[in-house]
Amino acid sequence: MTTANVLGYAAKAAAHPLEPIEYPPPKLGDYDVRVSVSHCGLCHTDIHAVDDYYGITNYPFVPGHEIVGYISAAGPAVSGLKEGDRVGIGWQGRSCMKCEWCLKGEEQLCMDIVPSGVWDPYGGFSTSVVADGRFVYPLPPAMLSQVAAVLMCAGVTVYSPLRECAAERSHNIAVIGVGGLGHLAIQFAHALGCEVTAVSSSSGKKDEALAFGADHFIDSNDQDSLRRVEFSFDALLCTASGGVKWEALLMALKKRARFVLVGFPDVALNSTDLVAHELSITGSFLGNRATMREMLDFAQNHGISPEVELMPMSQVNEGFQRLKENKPRYRIVLVNETASAAA
Repeated sequence: MTTANVLGYAAKAAAHPLEPIEYPPPKLGDYDVRVSVSHCGLCHTDIHAVDDYYGITNYPFVPGHEIVGYISAAGPAVSGLKEGDRVGIGWQGRSCMKCEWCLKGEEQLCMDIVPSGVWDPYGGFSTSVVADGRFVYPLPPAMLSQVAAVLMCAGVTVYSPLRECAAERSHNIAVIGVGGLGHLAIQFAHALGCEVTAVSSSSGKKDEALAFGADHFIDSNDQDSLRRVEFSFDALLCTASGGVKWEALLMALKKRARFVLVGFPDVALNSTDLVAHELSITGSFLGNRATMREMLDFAQNHGISPEVELMPMSQVNEGFQRLKENKPRYRIVLVNETASAAA
């Protein structure tokens, strides 16, 4: 086991740019593995955490939770993983494993969720990271590392509610937002056999949305188009962070249908249609371990792949700025220049 310091990129205070830091490698628990990071995706959640949007960030803070790398050490209780394995880690790097939700196999709802983030104590914008091996996933051999990195968070975030909709025969799905999450949601919904409508305020994304697998496209600024789809959808999956036409989109749902949020948009609406049509607005947070494994296999088997821009990890602040300005098409993945193994 190496005793060399870990090199990472940390925010020293809220909303500060990330700076290079060194810190001793965290000790391994019995179930832990140490992973040498080769790739790590950029996510809006990283920006929110750096800015302490959730009110839980401790500084210095090393973000990064869409991680791919190679196991360099493992605790004595780890099973099914070994040194040298290429693996992925998502936002959840551990759980209490004893609360009612963990015992049900719904670890993403752990009652002690805050310290379950893989960035506690330090995240994936670094040379190595430590996580509970039970939340570390072997990757399909043919899957590119930059693809796997994005799927570890964005992929499972959209797959989990979509698989539930498909299982309930909610097959007419609208995906709101054609961005980092939305472009993956369209692909997954299409592969799950749904009729997919992409809804975006950017009319220029129509051709791309159709290429990802959408059957239809609606410009959310076009009120006539929204009126034509009233009472049409079994479910709406909202991947957008802003600009949501809440009341018009509620009218697009069939009665007793669901509006599923996978991001953190501000919600402002008149409750009349919500009550009169017996609609539900619900959130969906990540997915459990079984869903994560299922998602990786499903993505590989159906050729689902994010559109990725690669950047060196040393340019993390430039990547953050591009993300804040909504410039990536559609995800950014950082490549660790110091990684000992190339993927």
